[in-house]
Amino acid sequence: MAELAQVIVDVPTMQTNQPYTYQVPEVLEQKLQVGMRVVVPFGNGHRQVQGFVVGFTATSDYAGKLKPIQAVMDLQPVMNTEMLKLSKWLADTTYSFWIACLYTMLPNLLKGKSHRVVRVVDELNEQDYFDLFAGRDSRDYADFADDPMAVSRLLQLKRAGKIRIDYQVENRARAKTVMGITPQLGFEELEEARTSLHPNAHAQNRLISYLQSLGKRTVIQKEAEKTAQLSAATFNQGAKKGWLKKVPVEVYRRPHAQDDLPDDQHLQKALKLNPDQQTAVDQINTAVKGRQATTFLLQGVTGSGKTEVYLQSIAQALAQGRTALMLVPEISLTPQIVNRVRRRFGSQVAVLHSGLSNGEQYDEWRRIERGEAKVVVGARSAVFAPLQNLGLIILDEEHESSYKQDEAPRYHAREVAKWRGRYHNAPVVLGSATPSLESRARALKGVYHFLQLPHRVNQQPLPPIQVVDMRQEIKQRGESNFSGPLLQAVSDRISRGEQSILMLNRRGFSSFMMCRDCGAVLKCPNCDISLTLHMDTRTMKCHYCGHEEPIPRFCPNCHSRRIRYYGTGTEKVEQELRQLLPQARIIRMDVDTTRRKGMHEKLLKQFGDHQADILLGTQMIAKGLDFPNVTLVGVLNADTGLGLPDFRASERTFDLLSQVSGRAGRADKQGQVIIQTFNPDHYAIRDAQANDYDRFFFQEMNLRHQAGYPPYYYTVRLMASHPEEQAAARAMARIKEQLQRELAPQTIILGPTPRAIARMKRRYYYQIVIKYKHDPALHPALQEVLQATQSKGFKDVQISIDPDPQYFM
Repeated sequence: MAELAQVIVDVPTMQTNQPYTYQVPEVLEQKLQVGMRVVVPFGNGHRQVQGFVVGFTATSDYAGKLKPIQAVMDLQPVMNTEMLKLSKWLADTTYSFWIACLYTMLPNLLKGKSHRVVRVVDELNEQDYFDLFAGRDSRDYADFADDPMAVSRLLQLKRAGKIRIDYQVENRARAKTVMGITPQLGFEELEEARTSLHPNAHAQNRLISYLQSLGKRTVIQKEAEKTAQLSAATFNQGAKKGWLKKVPVEVYRRPHAQDDLPDDQHLQKALKLNPDQQTAVDQINTAVKGRQATTFLLQGVTGSGKTEVYLQSIAQALAQGRTALMLVPEISLTPQIVNRVRRRFGSQVAVLHSGLSNGEQYDEWRRIERGEAKVVVGARSAVFAPLQNLGLIILDEEHESSYKQDEAPRYHAREVAKWRGRYHNAPVVLGSATPSLESRARALKGVYHFLQLPHRVNQQPLPPIQVVDMRQEIKQRGESNFSGPLLQAVSDRISRGEQSILMLNRRGFSSFMMCRDCGAVLKCPNCDISLTLHMDTRTMKCHYCGHEEPIPRFCPNCHSRRIRYYGTGTEKVEQELRQLLPQARIIRMDVDTTRRKGMHEKLLKQFGDHQADILLGTQMIAKGLDFPNVTLVGVLNADTGLGLPDFRASERTFDLLSQVSGRAGRADKQGQVIIQTFNPDHYAIRDAQANDYDRFFFQEMNLRHQAGYPPYYYTVRLMASHPEEQAAARAMARIKEQLQRELAPQTIILGPTPRAIARMKRRYYYQIVIKYKHDPALHPALQEVLQATQSKGFKDVQISIDPDPQYFM
């Protein structure tokens, strides 16, 4: 019986969540591997689609003639066994298409239409060299794709290590190469060449000796010039005389400038731990050595030395011959964290996050996949890094909502980390100063192992927090973003040569434009939300769909000229601050100023080098930053998050205030925090002022218990969208009826209701929220809903299912 392959095809419909069976051409039998990408015919016409080989079988239930695989896209698997199993689990638990999960795990260069080049990396026999490569060192893989015999031979050469395949994006961004040199003559022939040299040709004489020392090795020319202390001109002469050949040498694109980082010989030593840190490290190390898939919750106040605990635990995993993965929630945190990890572990560290170029991402992914990098630091998607033999996984700032993906597959990095921990028998460490209520509740129940760091490592107390009531300030001083106490404190820091961090919970110049005559608010034509004023581009922008239009001079509703902006944004605050404190040097850090590649690192480096007195920014500056000269932190509007229709609003506000407060007084100087608010009596603000996580936890848990919200209930959100509002509402009503018939009586179904932002990108959204404690019927019922929505009755309706949603807005 011929070999049959099971392929998940790149056609996102429910029926393609099961593999399709294809005939393996005879020449590819025993050579095709699970995890390779292939091109297969699909449907009745001549349509060809990509797919992933997920298994092999000897028999098929299909009665008709099986179609053959058309082409093989890879000479080696891009998905290992673990990643295939993980992708299947992910599709099942997040109600997503399997193909979407597979693509989520790969760097962008391996998704969709990449261009592939086959390169010769070792000597080939003459027949292969001329038949396959026409006497060249590389060829486009597309030249072979439709020739199974040629592909079969390439697979054999790949296994023998004679060739490799490189991926390039459509614009032909190649694997990065630099000029290298390789000796063309043997030792004796070079010695013979030396006899013909002029007695004064000292440089060429040295070049011959250097080439003799290389043997057959290829080296980068710049390094050769440095080692041999010879000029480029001397190497050019050597090439002309046929002593050496110039060849391109592939080098990895490195994501961060490493000029100020030590080389692998001069890495930083581990710091001395205090007793609390030592206890934490000992317990984590015991789990690493014992290969126990324990989940630890490490709760430590800001500045308590959690990062040092992480680093010493990573060192233990490496000492056991295993690898380590460390996740941070924001790209803005990666420069500082990466530098600390690199200073400790050197070139073994790889970085993965969305701020890298496609080429950098792909090169880092290959370093990990080839086993050249043993430690990976990155944001959410780095949880899929193809590390072998994982010994430790760390999620820093585990309470952060950015660990949850908004689009399909809607996974939470914490759950994926725990899955990988079980797969590798490796501990998972969840670290935070303000753990999520779910994690703290699990720690109290003994589901997670609880570790605490209650003191700062510098023995300094947490900075005192002053809460300023902005209602009184406005009565006394009129409209301003700055209270008297905050302005005075910033001014004092500038005069003392110290630095301040000011946080505003919003970007842009102001919130919205409103007509003072008729009250009309300028809204986005595609979404049910007001447009935001941006003075740098002099436009009104929608932060959801990207719609942009000029700033209006008249009200579009009543044509009045009295149209004004309301609210406040980072740009406007910066402008006001420059007027109030003209001597201040200000760095603004928000989505607009950090849009360009590398700007996060650049702005943070400028602030760290004391090129500014004030760092003004949005939430991205609240967490993880460590600047010894920062002695003041100001929160301009603590209330922004409290007014949102979201059951986690108080928790997010408490977390944010606690995190940003921790940026002050991290070295020897005493810190101070000033929080401006219109709700000074709100418990989230009072508890943050008192640095009392426990009081906040029990108060918030009590409210969640009364309202029936997580962690007392699990939740799932179903959403339907359609260009017509009635169609979206009808679809949700039908789904609710179906669910009511199948779910347990104690499972609560809320809705359907319009979403808080009811219209976005020209589509109307209706939602249902399911709350349950334990309902075995739920998972099959939701799978059934997905199947049903593929039918004609749901034409143009898009359905999404979000398990454990972070927002209900």
